Amino acid sequence: MEHFIVSARKYRPQTFKDVVGQQAITNTLKNAIEHDHLAQALLFTGPRGVGKTTCARILAKMINHDGTQSPDEDFAFNIFELDAASNNSVDDIRNLIDQVRIPPQVGKYKVYIIDEVHMLSQSAFNAFLKTLEEPPQHAIFILATTEKHKIIPTILSRCQIFDFKRITVSDAKNYLGYIAQQEGVNAEEDALNVIAQKADGAMRDALSIYDRVVSFSGKELTRQAVTENLNVLDYDTYIKVTDLILSNNIPQLLLSYNDILSSGFDGHHFISGLASHFRDLLVCKDQKTIELLEVGEQTKARYFEQASKTNHQFLIKAIELANECDLKYKTSQNQRLLVELTLMQLASITFDGEKKKFEQSIIPASVFEKQPAPPSKEEKSLVRENEHGETSSEAPKESQLPSGENKTPDSHCADDKKDNYHSEETMVPESTEAKEEPAPDLPPAPEPKPVTDSGIKKEKVSGLSLKSIQKKREIEARQQEAAPSKDVVLNGEFSETQLQATWNDYVKRLKKQGAKILASILETDLPKLQEKNRIVIELPNETMKINLEREQNKLMSYLKQKLQNTEIRLVINVNEQSAKKYAFTPIEKYNKLKEKNPLIEKLRSTFDLDV
Repeated sequence: MEHFIVSARKYRPQTFKDVVGQQAITNTLKNAIEHDHLAQALLFTGPRGVGKTTCARILAKMINHDGTQSPDEDFAFNIFELDAASNNSVDDIRNLIDQVRIPPQVGKYKVYIIDEVHMLSQSAFNAFLKTLEEPPQHAIFILATTEKHKIIPTILSRCQIFDFKRITVSDAKNYLGYIAQQEGVNAEEDALNVIAQKADGAMRDALSIYDRVVSFSGKELTRQAVTENLNVLDYDTYIKVTDLILSNNIPQLLLSYNDILSSGFDGHHFISGLASHFRDLLVCKDQKTIELLEVGEQTKARYFEQASKTNHQFLIKAIELANECDLKYKTSQNQRLLVELTLMQLASITFDGEKKKFEQSIIPASVFEKQPAPPSKEEKSLVRENEHGETSSEAPKESQLPSGENKTPDSHCADDKKDNYHSEETMVPESTEAKEEPAPDLPPAPEPKPVTDSGIKKEKVSGLSLKSIQKKREIEARQQEAAPSKDVVLNGEFSETQLQATWNDYVKRLKKQGAKILASILETDLPKLQEKNRIVIELPNETMKINLEREQNKLMSYLKQKLQNTEIRLVINVNEQSAKKYAFTPIEKYNKLKEKNPLIEKLRSTFDLDV
């Protein structure tokens, strides 16, 4: 069995030309070597897997080549690699400084590559400062780190800094295609694109993922095999979800999200990917931003097709909703409900069908302007008789009556039901006969006020017919008979006991209605009867008096009706000294009990009790 070498080592670049995605840095280093303008202390910084150590090794070999050596010469005796993660003490740096003094035996320079230099201790950094500032002419230091902010400023000021950037999806995809071609693997462009996106800018990670997927699928590398092995949500899932959103299919949308969760995907990953998908659709809407879409050519066609079904307003609103859900996801107590609610909101952006139907069903206001009231059954029959010349002498008399006085009680009920039915069905007159002889204009009857104290049940009557108007007048008449009129003067006699009983009944009524504050104010003091019709109540503060005065009219109406006396009046006095009579805190209650029975204090002190 042949020993397997991972692609990250097998295809490690040997020259600056092979380095992927760092053309600016490699060109700078090549020009510095050619013009002998290379600094003696270099700092390579950037994310993982972007080529820092690789460029350091290539640079170490190139500066020692003078054209007489073999191209394969690696100058192993001139290159020293130090892992600062495990050699981070002062003694390790002192040993390094001692080695620097010895000139190289082969080649021109001795190159010291210190990887993960940010792991050095503070003492080690300080011990390294002098040598780094004034190294021997044959020594070059190349420091590499992923966390530049952890290096002390005195080290940074002595180095020439090169910032390595992330590998773009396009560059990573092209390099993976080159490796697949070298290995004889038939790889789809979309499959390589998914691997490049999953690597997140690290070429070493992309090569590791590539080896893993090739081990799974063999020589045929398809997009389906990649997404299945990596367990990622590809663009096909988001395109289907977006189609459901555009079609306002909320039930199927929730089922699709349930299938995604059942497949083991995280809801946070799904909603962030959906926001990125909406961003990609928005990018497709303008020719200038198409280059920002990092997908294959076949995938671009599907993106363009779906982008044509949307508009800018929808996409901007969708991105806003998805991004808001992304921000709230970690702090949410019910994360699944949060995502489902966001999906329903997304599907409702373009849904305005019910709203439009509701607006169309509204009857315009012009219909109600100057429209005659619908005629009653008797008026319609009278019009028909007049047309045929068969009017009787008694019919006009009955039709002129505003109320059904000559009808039986059964006919009253039947006509009332019909009139109410017409008033609920439509607001527009339905017969053309009413236009020929409209009903006489009558002034609208005032809205009757419901009377609950007298026992009369509230009735709702339509005011669009003669019978309805008459019905309202009858209700008003019954209410006026039950309630005492303002013009009628009642002067019934009552005792203070009857007054207090009626007062307590009103308090109980307030408690049932939920007006507990007003009820407690009325319970503060019992009313006293003075000078026959003068009711006096004493309150402890001005605030209570103001609250009682607001409800005084309702209280007096109730008392006048129950006591059958319209001349009674209420006098509210404020006595702040009476507030001391009421105990609110435990201490006040204890002091009040102690005033009544001094032995309570002896009981408390004997048993050492707390209040």
